[in-house]
Amino acid sequence: MHIYRLETSPRMISQFGVFTSYQANVDANGQNIIGDAANECSISVDPTNPSKMAIGWRQFNDVNSNFRQGGWGYTTDGGVTWTFPGVLENNVFRSDPVTNSDETGTFFYLSLLQTFCENVYRSTNGGQSWTELQADGLAGGGDKQWFTIDKTGGPGHGFQYQSSDGINCSGSGVQFQRSTDGGITWQAPIVIPNEPTDGTLDVDSNGNLFIGGEGFSPFYCVRSSNAQIGNQTPTFDQVTQVDMGGELSGGGINPAGLDGMLFLAIDHSGGPTNNNIYMLASVAPPGRTTTDVMFVRSTDGGQTFSAPVKVNDDPVNPNKWHWFGTFSVAPNGRLDAVWHDTRNAANNTDSQLFYSWSTDAGVTWAPNVAVSNSFNPFEGYPNQSKIGDYITIVSDETGGNVAYSATFNFNPQRNQHEEDVYYVRVFPGGQGPTPTPTVTPTPTATATPTTTPTPTATATITPTPSATPTATPRPTPTPRSIPTPRGRPTPLPRP
Repeated sequence: MHIYRLETSPRMISQFGVFTSYQANVDANGQNIIGDAANECSISVDPTNPSKMAIGWRQFNDVNSNFRQGGWGYTTDGGVTWTFPGVLENNVFRSDPVTNSDETGTFFYLSLLQTFCENVYRSTNGGQSWTELQADGLAGGGDKQWFTIDKTGGPGHGFQYQSSDGINCSGSGVQFQRSTDGGITWQAPIVIPNEPTDGTLDVDSNGNLFIGGEGFSPFYCVRSSNAQIGNQTPTFDQVTQVDMGGELSGGGINPAGLDGMLFLAIDHSGGPTNNNIYMLASVAPPGRTTTDVMFVRSTDGGQTFSAPVKVNDDPVNPNKWHWFGTFSVAPNGRLDAVWHDTRNAANNTDSQLFYSWSTDAGVTWAPNVAVSNSFNPFEGYPNQSKIGDYITIVSDETGGNVAYSATFNFNPQRNQHEEDVYYVRVFPGGQGPTPTPTVTPTPTATATPTTTPTPTATATITPTPSATPTATPRPTPTPRSIPTPRGRPTPLPRP
């Protein structure tokens, strides 16, 4: 079903230098929907045709309510135009979207229900339609879940692995689950040693699984070398404590949510840096209540990690935020990192998306580049005072594809800006235009057992002036005191 309202405005195309952000959550006519909210976006890219991408997000049809659904959009022209067909399952509460693609371009969408149980959806047509792989809730899981796919040629090829944060479908404990049949059925959960939470996971070239997260104070990287063996119960045979230079924080600039998660990714370049394990997070350093983007690497299979490196290159300033840090590894080994940054804001809270990259395995990082206009993160809240808990990026040989939420559109009904989902392509140097994608024909969608039909029209581009928020922002929030071992924000009522 299409999200339809009489109240629309031209969709936002926000230009900042050579970087262009295109709004993704648009109606059937390619227009902005006034009065909704969309945040917490996860992007997937078809590796066989990078012009095809899909973004999943939390869709609030009415900002006066905390009720949200599993929204998504897709593009076939490299992110210039987006189609928003609707939600995964009409009138069903869904949250914490995570998407991924296998090496053939099949997309998967992991979606959390209000019960803290999950579903996996699959798309074989670039995200135009989705097939639900099991009845509601039968994918197990829990809050702040994440998943990865084994894309190696080993015995675990095609296996899916997920972890969640301790508020789970099956009970307590930070848990791991495995699917050996492409996300259809999930084996019983196993508690992960040292409980690494609010993090992500990846598989190295040898099929070893690594999970990164914060163990309620220190960070950990945990390995399973036998999760790839289908007839064995997965065990965890290596646990490494990691110094990220601080702790994850919640509140502050994102009052009801996290200020960032821990992202773990592995180099699959096949070169000298192959199988390096990298971790990046926005953390509050000791004595600080604001966050920096910090990075570490392991060159010995996760046995040891480097000292943390600060990616944001502005002088240390306890009033500035560098939040929602995330990154990805390109097929050639380049690292791309993006985050929200307040360094240019007189009020210390108006934010821009920033970008940096590294071509030496994260030893050094390029001078930071602002890639978006400024926005006020305190406007556009649905009945929940946050703009999600994360943003995401997927890299290729020449750049990175980013999905993020921002408040560029103005809602005259509320006299403030509103939360929307944007796509922007980032690339080293910023010295040239975004590569022109090859437009591919839109394939005919296959039938699905859900209520989501395939849209019949592709939105046209509606150029609009680049705009920066003009409303007077709130005063700088008072974040929590110096970080202490953190309890996650209790999801009331959100999963």
